Amino acid sequence: MDRGLDQATSPYADLRGRHPVEKLGQAFLQAGRWVKRNARPLEAVRWEYAFEHGSRERVLQVLGAYQNDDGGFGHGIEPDFWLPASSSMAAWAAARILLEVGAERDTPMVQALVDYLCRVQGPTGMWPAVLPENNAFPHAPWWHWKPGVEDWWMFNSSVELAAYLIHWSSPGSITAEQGWKTVRLALKRLMDCTKMDMHEIGNYLMFRELMKPRTAELLENTGYLLMDVERKLTELVMAVVEMDVSQWVHGYRALPLPFVQTPDSFLCEVLGGLVDENLNFYAEQVDENGLWPVTWDWDAYPSEFAVAKRYWQGIVALERYRILRAFGRLP
Repeated sequence: MDRGLDQATSPYADLRGRHPVEKLGQAFLQAGRWVKRNARPLEAVRWEYAFEHGSRERVLQVLGAYQNDDGGFGHGIEPDFWLPASSSMAAWAAARILLEVGAERDTPMVQALVDYLCRVQGPTGMWPAVLPENNAFPHAPWWHWKPGVEDWWMFNSSVELAAYLIHWSSPGSITAEQGWKTVRLALKRLMDCTKMDMHEIGNYLMFRELMKPRTAELLENTGYLLMDVERKLTELVMAVVEMDVSQWVHGYRALPLPFVQTPDSFLCEVLGGLVDENLNFYAEQVDENGLWPVTWDWDAYPSEFAVAKRYWQGIVALERYRILRAFGRLP
């Protein structure tokens, strides 16, 4: 384990005083080595795909280990709940990876996932975020099922799952219409909302990304323009982001960059200098292994959380170095 690495002999320790881009470049190299030694095989191949010209096929091969015979996903693909059976939230985690590697609608894994989502979609157009079966396996407290829990989750992750159905279906198909059914409900929720959880906002932002090439379809099927969605999301993001930079070190906060991701985001202008502050914060917080601390806990299942924490370190490193590269902070 690298946590025992002596600071005096650490390659990272020698970087103090160097240019921030050079320092982050060395941290990035350290992180890549750590991911290959200690993260899940899934994050190792995702890292290779993102940064080392790795193949899509290799990512799909490893991702396939999490797919069940019913086409859904499980087996702890979202590390904070370890339900082996398929669930819509595990499907969401898999769909993001499929999108990440540019999987097409004719990819067998995508076709199986789309079929699964169509079968388990509720009559209202929603997918359950949390299943009662979660309680039988190690999980974080927010993944614990109890009556009424769906009222808290709202359209997390249903609006994003609906967007994937549309994205991976032919226009006008029955499958696409199942997605639009959910989207119409989700946009009513969005436009009527004055406050929203940061994770649900993230689902709507991914929905918005998937709608960018479908603006005419969006208007035809919902009556809304993409700019209507963007305007409302801007209001909600500005209401939830922690504006006090001094508070960012204290626990799990809504920081700007998870909402922005790239310099061409429509949110960059309104968030202004907070984006650069967040980039600097990431650079300052990176440790001797090129990683960041996990800022949450399960308060139960301590042995299992220790494993999940390591999984999350690999995921967070992958996500943050992609953002840092997008903003030119890596050499």
